[in-house]
Amino acid sequence: MTDTTWLPYEVTPGDSGVEASAAGLLDLLGRIDLTKVLTAEKALVLRGFGITPDTHGGVVDALLPRRLAYVHGNSPRTKVGDNVYTSTEYPAEFVISMHNELSYASSWPARLLFYCEQVPHTGGATPVVDGARWLRSLDAEVREAFSAGVRYVQNLHDGFGFGKSWQDTFETDDRSTVDAHLAGTGAKWTWTRDGTLRITHLGPATVRHRFTGAEVWFNQADQFHFAGLGEQGAEVREVLPEDELPQAVTFADGRPVPPEYITHIQETGLKLAVDVEWAAGDLLLIDNVLVARGRRPFTGPRRVLVAMSD
Repeated sequence: MTDTTWLPYEVTPGDSGVEASAAGLLDLLGRIDLTKVLTAEKALVLRGFGITPDTHGGVVDALLPRRLAYVHGNSPRTKVGDNVYTSTEYPAEFVISMHNELSYASSWPARLLFYCEQVPHTGGATPVVDGARWLRSLDAEVREAFSAGVRYVQNLHDGFGFGKSWQDTFETDDRSTVDAHLAGTGAKWTWTRDGTLRITHLGPATVRHRFTGAEVWFNQADQFHFAGLGEQGAEVREVLPEDELPQAVTFADGRPVPPEYITHIQETGLKLAVDVEWAAGDLLLIDNVLVARGRRPFTGPRRVLVAMSD
């Protein structure tokens, strides 16, 4: 079987027969079955509609009418609107490896919508990868090793320390609200004397899409493993004992994951990825199960917003 390259589907006003405006895009959305199109194409680049900060809200409402809060998220973000966030505030000089949003949690969004408000001076593309192709391209040894799932560990501090605080992660200052959220997830958690929240959770390494049945690589083992963070991970590991790292990962049975597996996973995903190069006003809508995404390094100011839905 030939493993052909997948590309996100580009939608423009000219090809769609609508005017180059937010109104034109809304007109188009009223004429199509968005779920059917997105499931078939996996990701849509909506380009040339001239979306501005003033018209962005209406477009988000149309594309994601049931937006979700970024609860239990581990990426540094700022909330800028009604469940609209900065895409990430991870330092510009680093690559963000391929991943599906909240794949380490007990539930995850079905769709993600990105909006480019400001293009950086250089770089800053959003790479996307077909999750089924990523899975097929991994070594059989690695796929087999993860077949029982992934065990995640998070240590969320009480306001001071490495990584994110539990307050930022769960968008609350109320411990009982956090307890209520975690109670339905299958996770185990404890509050330590210094206020740190320690969470352990067993998640799948792969999942199947709810409509197509396609099996995809779907976890964040590489982003939770110190080897996936390069020099940063090595430095933090020298300062903190392993059981106090902001996040860590093992195989489902608790065995350590070899660093070379992590390197293979990351390199394979990035090698297969297709870069979406941004222009101001562009939108990128992705199926969060069928497609993983990351971020290329950049220089200069870059502002990309993200919203999520079920």
